[in-house]
Amino acid sequence: MSRALQLIVVVFLIVMSFMVFPRGALTFPPNCGWINSGSTSIWAVCAPTTAPWNGDLVVYAHGYVAPEEPLQIPEDELFLPDGTYIPDLVNSMGYYFATPSYPKNGLAVKEGLWDIAALVNALKNQLSLNHVYLVGASEGGLITTLAVEKYPDLFSGGLALCGPIGDFRGQVDYWGDFRVVFDYFFPEVLPPSPVTIPSVVIENWGNQYAPAIIQAIALEPHATEQLLSVTQASVDPSDSASISETVLGVLWYNVFATNEAIIELNGQPFDNRKRRYLGSDDDKALKKGVERFKADRSALAGIATYYQTSGLLTKPLVTLHNTADPIVPYWHEDLYGTKVLTSGSSPLYAHIPIPRYGHCNFTVSEVLAGFGLLVTKVAGP
Repeated sequence: MSRALQLIVVVFLIVMSFMVFPRGALTFPPNCGWINSGSTSIWAVCAPTTAPWNGDLVVYAHGYVAPEEPLQIPEDELFLPDGTYIPDLVNSMGYYFATPSYPKNGLAVKEGLWDIAALVNALKNQLSLNHVYLVGASEGGLITTLAVEKYPDLFSGGLALCGPIGDFRGQVDYWGDFRVVFDYFFPEVLPPSPVTIPSVVIENWGNQYAPAIIQAIALEPHATEQLLSVTQASVDPSDSASISETVLGVLWYNVFATNEAIIELNGQPFDNRKRRYLGSDDDKALKKGVERFKADRSALAGIATYYQTSGLLTKPLVTLHNTADPIVPYWHEDLYGTKVLTSGSSPLYAHIPIPRYGHCNFTVSEVLAGFGLLVTKVAGP
């Protein structure tokens, strides 16, 4: 029996041992098997077929999925911007590839962390693994960082892409600040509450509210300039289309993430009572006119317990981040770097800045460079 055929048989046996969980809507290649994790999560495992298995596993932690979407592995996220399919890329290098759906959509950092740990433990019972590498983007980047910090016995190292790893509370406030400043400059474009989103906004985002936002910022370019100046949200100076991309992108997270996050955190986490908003034509008027909110203590306690990184590493971590990321700002990398320095973990940490606009906007060569650096830190040159 050929090595490639042996690997396919191994995957088949793994899948059968857990029972196949059919997901006909997705199109993973035939060298991948669906696994019922025993909970509401779905796991996929793909074996290398064009290269001998090197004994290692790469696990992918996906990013944020809107709560209204069906629970499944978001396969569209498994493509890099140039169209490269991540499972094929990983398999072609001789690695097993695995990825979970998580047990829920929305804010799923806690659940995703536990789900990935369960997936790795299950595979360790079936395969003799040399190294386990965790790679994650956006929300998955935070999951990756927390997993490497908390479960060094499970993971050999991690590659965290464009994640809110510096200060999760700061990330929540960034989205909330953008919304209240938008409402100040563009009143009545969105319904009044930025902390309790009406269902009509979610249901009609694409056909009513997103077009209304685009029209509003086009009609008031100076107000849009002030919005971006005050919030420090990134745009591409060489591409005017990036303005609407940034505004719509940040507001999308406010609209689709707020209600579910309040449930997940057992309280409202946005607090701007003492925030100074600077960079407008009239900061005094802005200070007086912007709406103010108080966070619930329960929500802040939950963030501090489950969503904040420590920077204390005992296994290698490599991070990549676009320097002009409008969704998860680049300042997260500065904050996390300070945590690592303070903890004395600097030899285990490396960061690669990517000077480009966009959220998780990386090329294949950039991702491979980050992964190669991680492998070198884990296994040597």
